[in-house]
Amino acid sequence: MKPFLFLTDLDNTLVGDDEALEELNRHLSQHREQYGTKIVYVTGRSPILYQELKTEQHLLEPDVLVVSVGTEIYRDGSQTPDPAWVEQLSHKWDRELIVATTAHFSDLVPQPPSEQRPFKVSYFLSGEAAVEVLPQLEDLLEERQLDVKLVYSSGKDLDILPRGGNKGTATAFLRQQFQMPPEQTVVCGDSGNDVAFFQSGEERGIIVGNAQPELLKWHYANPSINRYLAKADCAGGILEGLKHFGFLE
Repeated sequence: MKPFLFLTDLDNTLVGDDEALEELNRHLSQHREQYGTKIVYVTGRSPILYQELKTEQHLLEPDVLVVSVGTEIYRDGSQTPDPAWVEQLSHKWDRELIVATTAHFSDLVPQPPSEQRPFKVSYFLSGEAAVEVLPQLEDLLEERQLDVKLVYSSGKDLDILPRGGNKGTATAFLRQQFQMPPEQTVVCGDSGNDVAFFQSGEERGIIVGNAQPELLKWHYANPSINRYLAKADCAGGILEGLKHFGFLE
């Protein structure tokens, strides 16, 4: 057994089946202790909403916490964002101009203040409205030379992020920091904002059985032998995938 870098989304991926979560925690905790495996939570939640989840669920203390859809990285329980990551994301990011641009679209409803972060602007947007709004918004942001990425997930959540700030780029950044090869890196997700996790195709990917339609659609359109679609939901699906790839016995 070798150490591996374990990165997982939280809501409806790691969390959602308490019994399976307990079993997975047991395996991961033991693996970290014996082999030096690194545990990383990568979530769309803000630091505030992560703390709320932590009080509701039995979560292991992560080695690294990545919040706000990959735009903030905190190491070893620190309250200060990783400075190298902050510097990387600051390039060409103009939050005020983004907010001014989105004001042209009445269908965009701002998410609560806790979800508006230094490198993330977030809205609620209905599935019906998204069909028209997303292409128009993308064009307008491009016209204003804003180098951003729109991430729409679960048929209601829209995040506007720096192009270089997402779950995939955060994974690559951490892989380099920990000097972990892709074959010893595993990423787990369930929704549209997890697509970035799987896009490089190098890491071992686990899509849980209860995945959202937008992620499944992408998965079937972009097949990879390095990605596993689990039958079980949430933590049960992660356990299934870790055994499939040989990370756990």
